[in-house]
Amino acid sequence: MKHKGVFAGLGVFLGGVLLLTTAAVSTAQETPAASASTTFTVTAVGKKNTAPPIAKDDVQLFTGKERKQIGNWQKGDQLYMAILIDDSLDTVAGGQWDYLKEFINAQPPTTYMAVGYLRDNVTQVAQDFTQDHALVTKAIRLPIGMGALGSSPYLSIMDMLKRWPNTGPRRSILLISSGIDYFRGPFFGAWYPDLDSVIQRAEKQNTNIWSIYFPSSGHRGHSFYLVNYAQNNMDKMAEDTGAESFFLIGAPVSIKPYLDEITAHLNNQYLLTFAGNGGKKGKFQNVRVKTELPDVEFFTPAAVFLPPGT
Repeated sequence: MKHKGVFAGLGVFLGGVLLLTTAAVSTAQETPAASASTTFTVTAVGKKNTAPPIAKDDVQLFTGKERKQIGNWQKGDQLYMAILIDDSLDTVAGGQWDYLKEFINAQPPTTYMAVGYLRDNVTQVAQDFTQDHALVTKAIRLPIGMGALGSSPYLSIMDMLKRWPNTGPRRSILLISSGIDYFRGPFFGAWYPDLDSVIQRAEKQNTNIWSIYFPSSGHRGHSFYLVNYAQNNMDKMAEDTGAESFFLIGAPVSIKPYLDEITAHLNNQYLLTFAGNGGKKGKFQNVRVKTELPDVEFFTPAAVFLPPGT
């Protein structure tokens, strides 16, 4: 009888353990996955392209109509920037390269820079990322011109984005191109067929794409229709990735004012981090950043990528 009592008590004990275990498993299944976090770059712009120091409490983040809590807000210091030059540019662009070299040398030591030339739908890297800005200037050369016609700057940018090394969160591309897609040929949709893919890839990798228009070589490079269409595409690519585009109908007299403005923007960038669950595969989420500070506005990507929840 004594032994029966021991076994009976043991049965009750094991049954209790089983119930607790089942309850724990059930609770774990019912608890939603922990939120992941995402970080994106915010460019603050004030009067004359300057901005006062901005604190976390000065900033409001919205996803759709919902206001979200900001996890972290810090000044962006380290930057990885790729200067991408379309090799099909008119060779007179070389007359602007002294300004480009000044821009390179004006960047702080915390900026790693690379140089690539867009040709044959890929980026031909002439100088990999380095803090040696003097070395970067040596990679600046004349574009090929007519001999490089026939490719797509958008496919070339995508190639660069796919091969971008595992660097820090703050990234930028400075694109100098006509924006004309010679590979796809005349296209009558609203946008070039590869534009959305490039934008989404850049948003996912937190890469701002700043663009400066310069005419390509050849007769087609001066077509009003092709130029206007291409400039609209470059403008959308810049705006949707949190940057800005600069263009005239013809060749700019000087690209120095554009480069000076980009430098001012790069000096007023912040990294914003917030929690968000992207589900099993991750997802893109539209974002808006606002402030009540007077005369201050923000450049942000149109959407950011929420990684899969854990």
